[in-house]
Amino acid sequence: MRERLVDGLYGLGWSAVKTLPEPAARTLGRTIADVAWRQRGKGVQRLEANLVRVVPDADQTRLRELSRAVMRSYLRYWMESFRLPAWSKDRIRGGFDPKDVHYLTDGMAAGRGVILALPHMGNYDLAGAWVTTKLETPFTTVAERLKPETLYDRFVAYRESLGMEVLPHTGGAAFGTLARRLRAGGLVCLVADRDLSASGVEVDFFGERTRMPAGPAMLAQQTGALLLPVTLWYDESPVMQGRVHPPVKVPDSGDRAAKTSAMTQELADAYASGIADHPEDWHMLQRLWLSDLEPRPEPPAGGAAADPGAAADRPAAAPGPAAADRPEAAPGPATTPLPEATRDPVPGVSTDGAAGPAGGPPDPSGSEKT
Repeated sequence: MRERLVDGLYGLGWSAVKTLPEPAARTLGRTIADVAWRQRGKGVQRLEANLVRVVPDADQTRLRELSRAVMRSYLRYWMESFRLPAWSKDRIRGGFDPKDVHYLTDGMAAGRGVILALPHMGNYDLAGAWVTTKLETPFTTVAERLKPETLYDRFVAYRESLGMEVLPHTGGAAFGTLARRLRAGGLVCLVADRDLSASGVEVDFFGERTRMPAGPAMLAQQTGALLLPVTLWYDESPVMQGRVHPPVKVPDSGDRAAKTSAMTQELADAYASGIADHPEDWHMLQRLWLSDLEPRPEPPAGGAAADPGAAADRPAAAPGPAAADRPEAAPGPATTPLPEATRDPVPGVSTDGAAGPAGGPPDPSGSEKT
């Protein structure tokens, strides 16, 4: 019943919001964002705890102002995404203004595969639609099949209508397909700033340790594709801004694990530079840093651990990669909790359940923002 309700509400959002005049849609999004912000649910509290790392000198007033701005940016994403199917091609072409896009176009012109790796910033549904419309370049991404199935199917159909090839998360099969697309000179887009599974790659991020997916770096190594970090943000105009950062190169020395670690750290550094410049557009309402994860419970006296297979770094109330990325009480339209697998149009390739950087190909899995 809950799944049907969630699917129905999102279907209502798509059908109703896209018919509103744009000023009305913006006002609606801001209203919902402000209501959620004032309620100070777990998602907003977690957001502020994350922002403390990004803006360590912010006082409480500044922190609250910043978290409100993030919630408004987050709901702007939703309002735009609901309306995107009704946008004309000209509106899509004019709705995004990325800087240094020559890194992407030069790579594609040279016949190399290209991997765009993004953090949870801005609206990459819009960025993806711009790529397929303005650049007339299709691309491939991955989405984990999660419940409710009807909502997953709705999002996949929506993104495919924008020119995206969406691969289901089916173990290592998606990684192999991505590699084939890249070897053929294709484009792959992945969100890759959060992977708290045990097989994620540890990186330094704003002075603390976290894990990020190994997939982008491993794909670049295995296929020779160009790996480009991308950051997105909003300004006061209707046009989203963005930057394609310089390529992350494969190191000349070291084994595969060492190369993957170095490349993933370089991705993290590029993300940090974009997030530091535009913290109000980083939509991270989940636990990210390892120090925020609850320790493994002590085993009962005189017996084995209650969950011998539980990882010490498992997020609280997050038994698997899908739930681990779910926004914690982050309200969507009409203050409905966002469903799993609905915020990542271009999820990262993690190695959850796979061999990890030193082993075989990773399993692609969603990293939220499906």
